[in-house]
Amino acid sequence: MAERTQRRRWWSSVRARTTTAATAVVAVALVAAGLIVLVVLRDNLVESASTQAEHTARDIADRIGRGTDLATLRFPDPDDEPVQIVAPDGRVLAADDELRGRRPMADFGPYGADESEAEDDEDDDEEDEDDDSDEESDEESDGDAIAAPDAATGAGIHASTGRAVAAAPSTTEAVLGEAYLRVGDASTPDHFRVAALAATTADGQAVTVYAGAALDTADSAVADARRAMLLGLLPVLAVVSVVTWFVTRRALRPVEAIRRELAEIMHGDLSRRVPEPPARDEIARLAETTNDTLAALEQSADRQRRFIADAAHELRSPIASLRVQLEVAQAHPNLLELDGLLGDTVRLEHLATDLLLLARLDAGERPRPGQVDMVALVADELSRRSGDRVPVQTTLPDEPVVLTGSGTQLSRVLGNLVDNAQRHTATLIRVSLECVDGAVVLVVADDGAGVPEADRERIFQRFVRLDEARSRDDGGAGLGLAIVRDVVERHGGSIRVENGVPVGARFVVTIPLPG
Repeated sequence: MAERTQRRRWWSSVRARTTTAATAVVAVALVAAGLIVLVVLRDNLVESASTQAEHTARDIADRIGRGTDLATLRFPDPDDEPVQIVAPDGRVLAADDELRGRRPMADFGPYGADESEAEDDEDDDEEDEDDDSDEESDEESDGDAIAAPDAATGAGIHASTGRAVAAAPSTTEAVLGEAYLRVGDASTPDHFRVAALAATTADGQAVTVYAGAALDTADSAVADARRAMLLGLLPVLAVVSVVTWFVTRRALRPVEAIRRELAEIMHGDLSRRVPEPPARDEIARLAETTNDTLAALEQSADRQRRFIADAAHELRSPIASLRVQLEVAQAHPNLLELDGLLGDTVRLEHLATDLLLLARLDAGERPRPGQVDMVALVADELSRRSGDRVPVQTTLPDEPVVLTGSGTQLSRVLGNLVDNAQRHTATLIRVSLECVDGAVVLVVADDGAGVPEADRERIFQRFVRLDEARSRDDGGAGLGLAIVRDVVERHGGSIRVENGVPVGARFVVTIPLPG
């Protein structure tokens, strides 16, 4: 079990897998290249031997054609270039002493059919000829006429000498092949490339010249090359493995540095960053992305700490107020103010509700899909606000405007915007709803002091209140507008702040219609 675990650990290394794969690929490539080289090498050597054998055969055929007597022909060394002159009946007419009296060195030739078989069958063919063939033969015979050609070989018989005369061979080129031939006292046959060439003696006799060229040198050269390749394969693969191992180790060194740094950061110090290698490659981009992620995590952690601190601060004020009032009531029951206790309790309830909603939104909670009529939603939400300081004027379309989303969260958006307007307006609040370019546009406007342009993005941050809002006793905790932006963005929309007409602020919410 321990050995199996050790193997798994070794194979789980990227360096090990990369080295193994690279070595295997190189091995396959080298073997394939070696096979191709061996095939090409042998083909070239065999082609050279073929050329040599054909050259020898043509030289002998030329001498025979010029009238050189077969008995006086001089032949090359039979160990390297054996030569035989073979008659159509398969008899060896001339050869070196070591090859004389043997069978022909090859069973192929330029006349298409086997000459010895054709000669053996000649008598049977003549017996089977009909009378018309005999008459044609007699008519063709003259002093030196040639008999009718044999059906198998195309050869005829000279009328005066009785010898075979050359008929047209199937090819005038040399016929090439391979054969194994035992020369002299050799215990094993040698390998030769043989060329068979048609020739004709001066007296008209058809013969086949067989000339060979030894292939032992070619076979030996191929074997030596194969042996050298096999001996060199293992050192080459070893070098490839070592080089790949160290190159991969060097390439993965930045990754290991990133891993070690991340392991240290896991202990809680998000201000640290992983090292970025100078090379602008994939690992450098990984390090850059990792640092961006760490920066985002650090910012998120900072926001979370600030959120917790601000939430604790906001909760401490009503809780402290409740405690003071309860302690006073405990000491002096006749001084108990129920309205103050109820107000602080309501404030705590609203703050807890806001914190819970923000926590759900931060957790990625998506709005429950449903059909929401925004016209009815606005009318219903405003009808329940009976205790507002300033009345709200509305401008709504006559036809329903239907969105896909959460009715509860969208009601919260409108309620928070109206609450914010109630805290800042002087005399008037206007709420309008319309459809523009395939989107629902909800506008809440007041005639207060407005929002400075520098603060129009900051007011949507959590626990942020401008100085004017902080001076009001009934100011919120600074979570209302943050909740508005988060809910609107969860519905695929956006919110912006504009200058009011002629004064004040306009909060414009845009949410796309479905489809």
